[in-house]
Amino acid sequence: MRQPRPVDVSHESPSVARPLAPCGRLLPGPVLFARYAYPPNALGYCGPDDPAALLGMTSEGADLAGLSQAAARFEGAWPYLKLIAACNDIADPLDSRVVEAYWTGNELVARVPPAALAASLGDRFERRAGRHFGPLVSAVPGGVAQHNFHVFAVYPWLGLLRAGREGPPLEVLDRCRIRWGRVETLRGDLLTVRSRRLCFDGSLLVLGDDEVEQVRRGMDGVAFTADLKPGDMVSLHWDWVCDRLSPPAYGWLRYCTMRNLVAVNSQARPGPAVVCQA
Repeated sequence: MRQPRPVDVSHESPSVARPLAPCGRLLPGPVLFARYAYPPNALGYCGPDDPAALLGMTSEGADLAGLSQAAARFEGAWPYLKLIAACNDIADPLDSRVVEAYWTGNELVARVPPAALAASLGDRFERRAGRHFGPLVSAVPGGVAQHNFHVFAVYPWLGLLRAGREGPPLEVLDRCRIRWGRVETLRGDLLTVRSRRLCFDGSLLVLGDDEVEQVRRGMDGVAFTADLKPGDMVSLHWDWVCDRLSPPAYGWLRYCTMRNLVAVNSQARPGPAVVCQA
């Protein structure tokens, strides 16, 4: 398969202005969380042991208590939700604004001080990471507390790439990050989107040119997103469409992605090898 031409983002990110407009009307927090959490759960990476039940609850959106209980079992994401909520004086970690901040970004991530993010990471990973914890924390000042920071800086995959193990590590990094794509065609549960794949140039994570990929918005007629049309911008996690992105939401996702790529690319050494959790 043709490899995309890498596009270095290190010079691009500083010119990406922080979006000012709010992202707009949001789903209930537990539903929004589950839309993004279901794809890795279905693959067995994290969360409850019954992804079919999670899919059903998410698509129906009525059992908020059940979805809230499920959200707390995602051990990688839950501490970030609590951190973002605490730094913004929001009592509920599943407040829609907090959930959006973690998965795609919004103004709340700008209010999480680097020291608070570093302390949260220390509580969870310092003992496990040992001597590798210092390099991980070195990415904190330039990054933001959004899901892609965890994927790029905490997961072991960048370290494996820098050690010469390409292939699966890059695929996991690309699929596990929250990314954006523009809808091209739709057919039942499947659609094609134009998006930019993550590439590795030997030392840096970079974004490649636009490519067309096939993703799903549902399974057997059970879908997260309805009424999509060609030209819509959507958010993607693994091979699923999670939500339609408004222009401000797209701006925040792009901003957080660029910030976090630059942050991990500045690390002298890769982050620690920790358990892969969403």
